[in-house]
Amino acid sequence: MTNRQRVVVAMIDGLDPAYATPEVMPELDRLGANGLSTVVEAIAPTVTNANNAGISCAAWPSEHGITGNYYYVPATGEEDYMESAELLLRPTLMTQVADHGGKAALLTAKKKTVSLLGTKTTPAVAAEEPPAAFADRYGQPPGIYSAGINHWLWTVAVDAAPDAAFFATADHGMNYKTLVYDLNQALANRDAPVRRALSAEKDKYVRHHRTFGGTAWIWLNDPRDEGRVTDALNKLPGVESVLTRGDAAVRFHLHPDRIGDLVVLGDPNTVFGDLAPGQESEQLPSHYRSHGSLHEVPVPLVAHNNESLQYRTPPKHNKDLLTPLLTNWLPGTHHP
Repeated sequence: MTNRQRVVVAMIDGLDPAYATPEVMPELDRLGANGLSTVVEAIAPTVTNANNAGISCAAWPSEHGITGNYYYVPATGEEDYMESAELLLRPTLMTQVADHGGKAALLTAKKKTVSLLGTKTTPAVAAEEPPAAFADRYGQPPGIYSAGINHWLWTVAVDAAPDAAFFATADHGMNYKTLVYDLNQALANRDAPVRRALSAEKDKYVRHHRTFGGTAWIWLNDPRDEGRVTDALNKLPGVESVLTRGDAAVRFHLHPDRIGDLVVLGDPNTVFGDLAPGQESEQLPSHYRSHGSLHEVPVPLVAHNNESLQYRTPPKHNKDLLTPLLTNWLPGTHHP
C-alpha cells in the first residue's frame, strides 16, 4: 500500500445538522461545496462509542459489537465502560490499513477513543493526555471540556497531512432535554422492579450530560415480567417506545448479547439515567442538552479532495463514511 493519497477522517462529536450551517461553519461548508455534502443517519443508540466504532469499522454494532458507552453482563453482574479494543469483534479500517502495509494515525480529544480504536495506529494521540513529544511541539492542549482542545487537534492534523483527502461525519446530533427518569426507581415505584436499568450513554465525562441519554437498556428479574414492565414504561410520559431485545437487534442492527431484555427510547425531550435515592425523575435546566434517542440520528457527512476515493453508491449512514477505503484500498475485505 504505497503511494496512496493520505486521508484525514474527522469524527465530530455531537455535530447536529442544525449547527453545520454556512454561517456557523463556513470552512466545512466550503469543503462540502467542492466535494460531497449530505445528511446521513447515525447508528442507534446515538452515542459516541457505538457510532465511532461503526465509522471506524464501516460496520453495524451487530458486526463490531459496540452497542453503547457502557455494558452489563447479567450472568456475572459485571459492568464497565465499553471502551476497550478487546470488546471489538472486527478490526477497524485503521488496523486493516496497517495490516496491508499502510500507516494510520489516531488523533482524538478523549483517551477512551484511543483505548477502543487505537490498535495499530501510530501515533495515537489523545489530547486529554497527549504524549510528551506532541505537548512539547504543539504546546499543552486546553482542557477536555473546552472548545480549544479541538483546535489543538486540528493543528496537529493539518501539520501531518495538508494535502489529504478529507472525510467527516458525526457520531450523533444533539437536542435540548427537559426530563430525566431513573428507570430503576420509577419501575420499582410502580410494582414492576427490574434487575438493572442502564443508560446507553453512560460514560466517564459526567460534566457533558451527567450520563443521561435517550436510550436505556432494561434487564428483567424474570422473563415473565416483560408485560408488566413494558406496560409501566409505556405509561411514563416521555417514553416513546419499548422494544424487545429481538426487535431492537433487528431494527437497529445491534448485537443481541450486548443489549438489555428491553430497549427503551425517549421522545425528543426525555432521557434516562441514575438519580439520587428517592428521586425517580428530575426536571432538567433549560440549557441542558444530550443525545442517545432516535431524534439525534441525522448527522452531516462531508467528503473533499477524494477524487481517488469515490463512493460507488451514495452514503446513507455515518458508518458508510469510509467505504471508499474498503472498495479502493482493501480489496477482498468484507464491506457492506
